[in-house]
Amino acid sequence: MKLKALTVIAALACGSLYAQTVEVKDAWVRTTVPGQKATGAFMKITAKEGAKLVAASTPVAGVAEVHEMKMEGDVMRMLAVQGGLDLPAGKTVELKAGGYHVMLMDLKTALPKDSTIPLTLVFKDAKGVESKVELKVPVATVAPGAKADAKPEDKAAMEAHKR
Repeated sequence: MKLKALTVIAALACGSLYAQTVEVKDAWVRTTVPGQKATGAFMKITAKEGAKLVAASTPVAGVAEVHEMKMEGDVMRMLAVQGGLDLPAGKTVELKAGGYHVMLMDLKTALPKDSTIPLTLVFKDAKGVESKVELKVPVATVAPGAKADAKPEDKAAMEAHKR
């Protein structure tokens, strides 16, 4: 029994320690209107030792997935990232409109400006050890510190999320 308890404590300590090696900055979620069923979450992630972002969840959405949006000719495509998003050691990976992002689908309610939502990110290290980072993410119409007049690619990304 003692051995089991120590194993659980050690596992929790490792998960907590690992979570501290992944830094999430400037996280935000785009606002929605009543009836809108999807939106995106954006942020900058830096993993000190390298990892993968393998999953996300939030109680405000039925589905949360890591997605990539990219242009293929004249068509913008959005697909779930299979196997997780690589986070190279020491390099910041930006999740932004028009690129990688966390897609929140089957929203249960509108997400008004200046509210916050809980968001859990799941990471996996090179050894396959998973850890979670719990965030309280602000809801905004544009990225914190960004101008209200969005770039054309950001507008296209917003339109794709509405569909």
